[in-house]
Amino acid sequence: MGSDRTGATEALRAALPSWARDTARNVEAVLDEPQRLTADQHWGSVLVAATALRQRIGPLLAETAAVRLEPAAADAARAVASVMAGHAVLFRARHFLHGAYDDLRAGLRSSATVAPAWPRPDVEAWCVAAAAVLGCEACLEEHEAAARDAGLDRERVHEVLRIAAVVAAAITALEA
Repeated sequence: MGSDRTGATEALRAALPSWARDTARNVEAVLDEPQRLTADQHWGSVLVAATALRQRIGPLLAETAAVRLEPAAADAARAVASVMAGHAVLFRARHFLHGAYDDLRAGLRSSATVAPAWPRPDVEAWCVAAAAVLGCEACLEEHEAAARDAGLDRERVHEVLRIAAVVAAAITALEA
């Protein structure tokens, strides 16, 4: 887990098409190094956002996570992305149906987020990233409040949202 500043994010910026100049600058400004978050919160959010978007993370983003996260943290982040993907579908659908199913128990396993094997502030940061890229209002409201309760202030939550936005933009540019 090094802090190889000239590593994966530089390669990611170089891989972006020339028309994605703003995205390349955002990758540098937002993804290069944690600003307000811990390294696990920052790089875990990168990994969760990329995984939740269901695109091949590709070697550039995978390298970023691998260089900066312990294997256990990467596994925990991937588990969060998987659980959040399923929950986002259910809770978005329930929202679209205006509460018609809100009285029914979700019935989905969620130990990765409810009883995580990783510190709660990190997991909640990752949940915010996943909820943002998956577009689940109910999930985002729930996990933003949980992240704040776990000790992340507004600036840190906002940083997670910026990470999710930049990951989505970079993947969009690379997939175009």
